[in-house]
Amino acid sequence: MEIRGKVAAVTGGAAGIGRAVAEALAAEGAAPVLGDLDADEGRRLARDVGGRFVRTDVLVDDDLRELIAAADGLEILVNNAGGAPAPYYPEAPIEHWSRTLELNLRSAMVATQLALEAMTAGGAIVNVSSIAGYGLAAHDAPEYAAAKAGLMRLTGALSPLAKSRNVRVSCVCPDWVDTPAVRRSLASMSADERASVPELVSAEEIAGLVLELIRDESSAGRVVVRPAGGAAFTL
Repeated sequence: MEIRGKVAAVTGGAAGIGRAVAEALAAEGAAPVLGDLDADEGRRLARDVGGRFVRTDVLVDDDLRELIAAADGLEILVNNAGGAPAPYYPEAPIEHWSRTLELNLRSAMVATQLALEAMTAGGAIVNVSSIAGYGLAAHDAPEYAAAKAGLMRLTGALSPLAKSRNVRVSCVCPDWVDTPAVRRSLASMSADERASVPELVSAEEIAGLVLELIRDESSAGRVVVRPAGGAAFTL
């Protein structure tokens, strides 16, 4: 797909991976529409990249409807919003860990459903998962790992239906990424905990992988994993 001239919606687009994706899309000539809760930073970034900002709580379906509607002529969607605030399952209250599932999986499912309806000329959807959802290793936030695994599985499961509508769904699955949220997490860790954290991957590199998936007409159903200290590979 040629990115220049395309309208692209990015959830969680004001910071971290979402910001890097928005900047990369704009540099390629796309018109990014950023959805985020941080209105100040979102509007500032939208001005910088020549895009548009829509204050979006991805846990609110009507907010997602507004975001997709604002991206008139939508052909690209990047489901990037996510996170896992402490405390974690099973110590966390049910309402708390349930929000993590909604933030990382349900919101992407809703946005994708709305985008499939809006992409009348076809398009590309990229889900941003996490290494937390890959494999069977233990994880401090099981609800986050389960949601990110679900996002990867959704990519493959949905791909045949999406292709029938001329829409490609793919996924990128990064290890720890150098974002403001990760830096805050590192600052709260002990020295021993920080020593166990792998080398951070740059947000710009992940944005580059997202754009590769958007461009590649054969990327339907593809999940690209970028482990720390190693090259990206495809599942």
